[in-house]
Amino acid sequence: MFEFITDEEERGQVGIGTLIVFIAMVLVAAIAAGVLINTAGFLQSKSQETGQQSSKQVSNRLQEVVTTGSVSGNSIDQVNVTVTLAPGAGEVDLSNATINWIGPQGTETLTHNSSGEAGWQFNTTAVKNTDTSTNVLNDPDDRFNINFDLTLSDSPSSLAEGSEVTIKINTMAGATTSIRFTVPESLGQKSAVEL
Repeated sequence: MFEFITDEEERGQVGIGTLIVFIAMVLVAAIAAGVLINTAGFLQSKSQETGQQSSKQVSNRLQEVVTTGSVSGNSIDQVNVTVTLAPGAGEVDLSNATINWIGPQGTETLTHNSSGEAGWQFNTTAVKNTDTSTNVLNDPDDRFNINFDLTLSDSPSSLAEGSEVTIKINTMAGATTSIRFTVPESLGQKSAVEL
């Protein structure tokens, strides 16, 4: 009727219970370690991606070489901005850029003439291109003209003497280059001026 448990049997049951608890703890620790490793890998890839995007926004900029204007009477009817890559910049495709023109008549947002958008647009021409790419600055020696034609029906009127304009070139990576220029107070008999 009564069973007596000896000390040896008690110790065996306690040992099996301890072993089961130990195995459970090892399994929980292994699962937790797997989750932590996966999370760390995911966070690392996300931080690298974010770092690369931030770097592009800062570094993939343009640099102004010179800005000139074509004179017609007492006003400027064409503006050419020659640009190159800023130091440390990667490839910049001008056909994907947008430009904000802030002038005496207000603000305009322009796209490249190859975009197919309606309204006033800007054109680009290669001054110096190290390869056959069109509209793409991909070498520190590349130079492109960005042309603004102020004689078009949907453009602002020609720039009078003393007018100030700011243009902001926004690349596809999100970097912005601001260029400010002023038309000279006297255009005289010149056919072109540096702005």
